[in-house]
Formats: sequence, C-alpha cells, structure tokens
Amino acid sequence: MENIKGKVIAITGASSGIGDAAAKLLAGYGAKLVLGARRADRLEALVAGIAEAGGEAVYAAVDVKRREDLTAFVNLACEHFGRLDVMINNAGIAPISPMDELRVDDWDNMIDVYIKGVLYGIAAALPVFRKQGAGHIINTASTAGISTRPTMAVYSGTKFAVRAISEGLRQEAGPHLRVTLITPGFVQTNLADSMTNATVQAQIIEATEKMAIPPVAIANAIAFAISQPATVDVGEIVVRPTAQA
Repeated sequence: MENIKGKVIAITGASSGIGDAAAKLLAGYGAKLVLGARRADRLEALVAGIAEAGGEAVYAAVDVKRREDLTAFVNLACEHFGRLDVMINNAGIAPISPMDELRVDDWDNMIDVYIKGVLYGIAAALPVFRKQGAGHIINTASTAGISTRPTMAVYSGTKFAVRAISEGLRQEAGPHLRVTLITPGFVQTNLADSMTNATVQAQIIEATEKMAIPPVAIANAIAFAISQPATVDVGEIVVRPTAQA
C-alpha cells in the first residue's frame, strides 16, 4: 500500500459506515484525508481520532445535494493540502419502498444523492484532475445496480445510473485519470435508518444482521484500487457477503 502514502483523498459520507472505515484505513496507510458529511460532530470526532493516531485529516459539513458544497469541499482539499489525488463519492441513503406507495419525496432524495450528488462530486474534482494531469474518481454503487428486486426499483435505478456514469467517465478519462466503481452487497451500516417504510426497514435490518459484512471489507477494496500503479485502472470491484444470493 505504499502508493497510498501521501495521497490527498476526499471522501463524502465519511461520518459513518463505509466512509468512516475507509477514512481510518487510508489514514493508517499515510493518506491525507478531506472528510465530508452532513453530521459535522461525527466528522470532528473522526478527525480527532485520526490526528491522535498520527494521521492528517480535515473536515467540512457537506450535503451532496448542494453543488456548492462539493465545490467548496474540493477547494478545501486544494487549499489545505495543495492538491487532490482521489475523490470518493460515497454518501448514501436508502428510503426504499414499493412503487405503489408513491413516496415521491424519497425518490427525489435518492436521485439527488446518488445521481446528482455523484455528478456534483465529479464536476468539482474533474477540472482539478485535468489541471494536475492526474486523479482518481471512485464511486460507490451497490449490487442493486447489477440486479433489482421488489421495493428497490428507484434505488436500483440510481445505482444503475452510477454504473453508467462511471463507465462513461472511464471511457472519456484518457490515459492519466482513473475511474473505479465500488459495488458493495449487504454491509453493516446504518443505511436502514433512512428507510421510511417500517416493514421494508425491518426486512433489511434482519437480512443485514444475518449476513452483512463489516464496512472495512469495502474499505479494503477501495484501498486496493487506490494502491495500484498510475498505469493500472481498476474499473470495478464487487464485494458481497458469501451468503448473499
């Protein structure tokens, strides 16, 4: 993991779950972290822990539904560390429900976070990477972006979109920019907290308790992609529980 040392890595959704695990792991490998999420108090504690362990990190309150927040987030990286090497678009919610319930506000939120939020992250980081002549965009998708199931239509739709956006960007990126799609299955996170349908929420919590893998499993996949030589682009990594169908 020597290739990670000294890299400036920005992570959205860093206050819990995969983002939190990735921040701690990458800091341990010597990365300089720029951490964003809506819950600034959790970010403050995370940055303090990283600093206590000898790492370097800064944070900012970020709502990925706001393009200006992502622009300011990337600017923070450049102002504080002088550059940005990796942008990890990882923020997530999952208010899944049957289509007949017409929870349009939930649909809008998922579209805003997973599609527009990823695009805003790309829009903020891509000009910096072009100017530098190097950079790496990592987008977090889901196995729901490989196949869909009842109650997951809109969520899956956004993850299929992230897959298409990532692949399209990879094809346009050229020889100096890297694009990676990280595709997790069931992971031990608090994603179920955002679910507004109590029945679906209970089903997801039950499935998570039975077979979910720890967030560090996904963090390890992220670290693997970053650690590769500049000439190696890891296009996608799918990481799911062995027990997941």
